[in-house]
Amino acid sequence: MDLKLFKDTRGYTCGRCRRRLYPKTKNVAGIQCPSCERVTSSNPRQTNERTSNNKLDGRFSSTEFYVVAKIKEKFLRRHHREDSDTEKPKPLNWSPSPLESSSTSLSYPRPRKRALLIGVTYKKSKHKLTGTVNDVRNIRSLLIESFCFHPQSILILTEDETEPHLTPTKKNIEISLKWLVQDCQYGDSLVFFFSGHGSRQRDFNFDERDGFDETICPVDFLKEGIILDNYINSTIAQPLPPGVILHAIVDSCYSGTILDLVHVYNREKRQWEDNSPPNGTRKHTNGGFAISISACEDNQMAADTGVFTEKERNGALTYILVEIVKKRPGATYGDLLDMIHETIDAVNNSGSLFSKILRSKSHEKLLQKPQLSASEPFDVMRKHFIL
Repeated sequence: MDLKLFKDTRGYTCGRCRRRLYPKTKNVAGIQCPSCERVTSSNPRQTNERTSNNKLDGRFSSTEFYVVAKIKEKFLRRHHREDSDTEKPKPLNWSPSPLESSSTSLSYPRPRKRALLIGVTYKKSKHKLTGTVNDVRNIRSLLIESFCFHPQSILILTEDETEPHLTPTKKNIEISLKWLVQDCQYGDSLVFFFSGHGSRQRDFNFDERDGFDETICPVDFLKEGIILDNYINSTIAQPLPPGVILHAIVDSCYSGTILDLVHVYNREKRQWEDNSPPNGTRKHTNGGFAISISACEDNQMAADTGVFTEKERNGALTYILVEIVKKRPGATYGDLLDMIHETIDAVNNSGSLFSKILRSKSHEKLLQKPQLSASEPFDVMRKHFIL
């Protein structure tokens, strides 16, 4: 489906930070970006910036992101040469498989980007979902095509995988979470994605402001139990060393503060709010930076829906986020969050963009408000969404 909501050919794009610029008058010679203060020519032939075919293309608004991107570019060029050899390349894992014990050491350099993608369908239970594997496929494609992740630095757990250690059981998920942050170093970019059921339960540690712990549900949660937000925080957020960035995208019910990060962004007030544990428990990182985008607030349900495509179902957050990032590369976190909410509002209000689809889907509603949280507050209107 063409999300015309994000299509706008009237403006220009800043060559440095990728912000869309809209001049007040026509035929202006140059436009100054209010975010990075760079003057962009209104004539694309007059700009001395690199073309949009270059993966770096000025998207990085800080030295930190630019250095990280240069490291990734060098890594990808090296493996492109290796992959072009006639001999089938060895796996690119920089260590043995995270779910198997092995002493094998590989000569390949350690990737600076890695991702853990989990999609749980609960095929053999009454709690079955149908869009989660589609979500994993969409996020995987986004990471590879838009953010230069190497396919073999992405670990996927779904029930469609043929090997038992890649099934999203509680044990395998816990091992994989530890693998995600293992030996991470300055400049690393990590991604954790989960699509499946979420739940909440009463907080007995008195470290939750709303009195409830949020959880994710493995495929065997009825037998082995759920995974608490406390565990996720202590496993992939607290260990982050300086210079490491973790993005979590969680498409499940009750997922608002699933990483227990200590700052939550209030979109209506345009300010960060304190989410630190009332009992003083430490839930900060070890100097790294963690950002979480969740499908809904802690007391809401998230949709596994068919309103976006006629052939398959998807998690609402995942589908909308992927479409926005593809059409608006370099959007700020504030713009991204606004556009996600605007799309959900358009669905619920049966606007012109979605009216035909909604009529065929019995006006399915999306009763969720995606949420942004982080280990440290930042300027959401200046910082760009880069994985």
